[in-house]
Amino acid sequence: MTPTLRTDRLLLEPYAPEDEEAFVALFQDTRVSRWMGDGPASEAADRALFGRIFTKVYAGDLFDVWAVRRDGALVGHAEIKRTDDVGGHEIVYALAPEVWGSGLGSELAEAIVAYGFATLGLTEVHATVAARNTASLALLGNLGFEHVRDIAEDDGSTTRVLTRRRTD
Repeated sequence: MTPTLRTDRLLLEPYAPEDEEAFVALFQDTRVSRWMGDGPASEAADRALFGRIFTKVYAGDLFDVWAVRRDGALVGHAEIKRTDDVGGHEIVYALAPEVWGSGLGSELAEAIVAYGFATLGLTEVHATVAARNTASLALLGNLGFEHVRDIAEDDGSTTRVLTRRRTD
């Protein structure tokens, strides 16, 4: 069961059915979705994705997925899950453009990493970031993630695999 996490300014909690419109709006914003998965999807696909969070992920306790709130409003999405692409647990996060540049990305990523280390007992966590997403690459670099390899994508683009190892 996905737990609730708190940071100084954010509340990470499991999604509720009433979050669907805000979730779809976040993923339909191409400034956000261009960096997520395979890029922008249709509204119907994003609604189906939201439904699978309940019917597959939460129902099967597959991995942790959070609605990210600030002052009660949904401002982002976060997850940590095991993936074959990195051979371990990967963090995934997205924030609405209106909160970019406020330090919330670092706060959010650090919270997910801390959860992975402290609660899941991981010794390392990974992130996959498009090579063109310089903001996320810089953010993760500042949090101690190191570039370990590149993945050549079918469309000719490059995805960077970053890893942070627990230091204690």
